[in-house]
Amino acid sequence: MQITNPLRILFVTPYKPDLIRVRPYQFIRHLAKLGHKITLVFYDSPQNLLVDNELRSLCEDIFPIPITKTKVLFNSLKNLPTNKPFQASYGINKKMFIQIEKLIKNEYSPFDVIHFEHLRSVDFGIKLKEMNISNHTPIVWDSVDSITHLFRQASIHHPLWIGRKFLEVETQRTSIYEPRVASVFNKVLVTSQTDLNVFVELLTKLKINADLVVLPNGVDLENFTPDINQKREENTLVISGKMSYHANQKMVSNLVKEIMPLIWKKNPDVRLWVVGQNPSKEIINFGEDPRITITGWVPEMRSFLQKATIAVAPLAYGAGIQNKILEAMACETPVITSSSALNALSAIPGQDLLVADDVESFANLTIDLLSNPSRMEKIGKAGRLFVENHHSWQKAAEKLLQIYQESINSSHSLYS
Repeated sequence: MQITNPLRILFVTPYKPDLIRVRPYQFIRHLAKLGHKITLVFYDSPQNLLVDNELRSLCEDIFPIPITKTKVLFNSLKNLPTNKPFQASYGINKKMFIQIEKLIKNEYSPFDVIHFEHLRSVDFGIKLKEMNISNHTPIVWDSVDSITHLFRQASIHHPLWIGRKFLEVETQRTSIYEPRVASVFNKVLVTSQTDLNVFVELLTKLKINADLVVLPNGVDLENFTPDINQKREENTLVISGKMSYHANQKMVSNLVKEIMPLIWKKNPDVRLWVVGQNPSKEIINFGEDPRITITGWVPEMRSFLQKATIAVAPLAYGAGIQNKILEAMACETPVITSSSALNALSAIPGQDLLVADDVESFANLTIDLLSNPSRMEKIGKAGRLFVENHHSWQKAAEKLLQIYQESINSSHSLYS
């Protein structure tokens, strides 16, 4: 759907958008396809600033800003005596703000809307508001998840005592900071109803308001698709995700230590692929078992999902939508996960995917499904159809455009 009056969008992210930081990348990709003009400003480590040709072709201008580990550490130390969350102070740097300010003040190319991604970029938007620099341009903050909701869970499940204590303090800070900054912006986006409910709870407690909208994640349906020429590996489970993330570490640890022994007791031929970058030492050590493959970083996830018999995700905790589940479903790989995954999905258990919460039920469900090829195929196809109907990036981008337009119309009404 091409448009006659393209929007000019200033898109600000706390990392380079790519296939790992998939939400901003896919929004930019699909907004550009619809004819909108995007200027991207992001900060990242000096070694991760190189922009590939595809992202370059999607944007009118791109301004990468380096941030070093030393600067991040300085921001953290400076933040210690304050009540501001470390997440919000993580990427603060003067060069980034000067670049944003310069772009906004350019009278020859005014922006229709400004989009900030994640809590780690929100400080720049707050400064624009405080200094009245945005010239009444509506600002949309994509919170993605409620960090308060995520840290509440992580403060209970983190394996290290010091990690739990840090997360308790950070949760206290985000529970006040998130609703306050949400009340500043024209629109605030979250990926799930659960995250929205947490925001409402926090806003109500402080007696302030914010305009909240649920905008779920999508899946690249052209990339994550079943391969009819690829035969699936028998008795092969796949679990995927960024393996440096403590929630994923906990998930893999629980799977290997508690669920897999029950599966192997009944079916010793079952193999497990653990796919994702930066695995912890514990996860790497799991690979000493010849039945377990630890891949580390892979150039693409799709082939593993296409070849595996079943995708498993026994979630320990988390926030927002689990993309690893949607990507597997898009590949027609049957998924077995925890009921907490349904907090962000409208998928029907037993039809689109399978759900189990205790280790014995999870193991038994996996064993039963492995022995029932026709049911695996049926669930796989239903999962693909669910993703097509509810989680395409094109539909998500079209909804984002509606949100932009509502913000623009409201701003015009207020200042006309």
